Amino acid sequence: MGRRAALLAAAGATALLTATGMLTAPATAATTPTTPTATAPTTAATPPVTTPASPTPTAAPARAAACGDGSYQAEAVQSGSTWTARRGSSTVYTGTDMRAAVQAAIGSLTSGRTSKERVVVRGSGSVSAGSRISLPSYTVLDVCGTINVTGSGSGDQAPVYSRGTRDIEVQHLNVTGAPLYGIFLRNVQNVVLGQIDMRLSSGLGVRIDNRGDTSQWTRNVRIDNVYVSGASSHAVETYGVDGLTVGTVTARNVGESGLLLNQTINATVSRLDAENAGTGTGYAAFRMANRNGRIGSSYSTNIRVGEVIARGGGRGVFCVSESGGATIDRITLSNTGNNAILIENCYNVNLAAQSGTVTGGGEIRLAARSEFPNNRDITIQNLTVTDSSIRESPCGENTTFRNNRLVNSSQSIC
Repeated sequence: MGRRAALLAAAGATALLTATGMLTAPATAATTPTTPTATAPTTAATPPVTTPASPTPTAAPARAAACGDGSYQAEAVQSGSTWTARRGSSTVYTGTDMRAAVQAAIGSLTSGRTSKERVVVRGSGSVSAGSRISLPSYTVLDVCGTINVTGSGSGDQAPVYSRGTRDIEVQHLNVTGAPLYGIFLRNVQNVVLGQIDMRLSSGLGVRIDNRGDTSQWTRNVRIDNVYVSGASSHAVETYGVDGLTVGTVTARNVGESGLLLNQTINATVSRLDAENAGTGTGYAAFRMANRNGRIGSSYSTNIRVGEVIARGGGRGVFCVSESGGATIDRITLSNTGNNAILIENCYNVNLAAQSGTVTGGGEIRLAARSEFPNNRDITIQNLTVTDSSIRESPCGENTTFRNNRLVNSSQSIC
């Protein structure tokens, strides 16, 4: 029996073939997702990839401490319109500029230190989009208040910025306004982002990359809990990262992707929850691009995602430009404006390893561009597909469709 015939026969246990050739099945309650996002861009130029060492990211804590709790070496405190930065009994700044106060507190830490020292910020204020608070190595920042970003800027400015550093931590951070980036980290290692909340009017939420020196990977990054709304670009984006552990990314009404992984390897993501991510675009709630998951020249499974939720927006899940080595355990996608799932020139991708639902929205599509090798070793399984379709064109190599239940949906596969 041919593969297509076998698949249709398997589906027949729970589905009926209508006169129009469309498979239907008794409706079952689909998982109702919490608010999700979706998005997807055009393929960027793919840089050469070297085989990196694989760090073991620190496990996420069971419970985040309250902001400002615990010991610290310096602080910046707001009283009325005045900011005062202190280290112990020494005052290192007094004035009305929040950014200057925080930077002065950071600057008062031990020079040349080789262990972390902590700065606590107590208060809220505004900083310019054309400025930054820079974190040197071995620095912990805990912001108990809100940074509102105003005005305009260019380049890689961000209210929290670090480049070419190691052992940095942002325990709490709330950002509003219009930053270029809420957090920008480049060529760093041993990073922890704790409880991050960004309610923006434009910009990109969190960007972590190695694009300053692509011969060096950014390594060992942990993101516990990030909420981003209103960004005009991505909620969270990585590029050139080896060793990424993500707890939860929540994206609401962002212009592009909820979580975009570029050329990132050895990554574990517990949950992405996106709503209206990349509306009207090809971006996806969860996107992998630019050889994401490729180690050397192979695609052993090293990208592990617990759950992707996408409601509305652009695409739900998008894998493109020679990416792969990925397993997503659970998928809940509904009413995406573009493809619910698009797999394009990817290798060793396992979607809905445990379970999934796709309801309405765009089709599930396996496709290919001529400039890259065709799809290979793709598995689409355990899905309940309602009011949508599954289509494979062109035929990939070693594609598997199994245990998918079609409800008022069609299927055209090789």
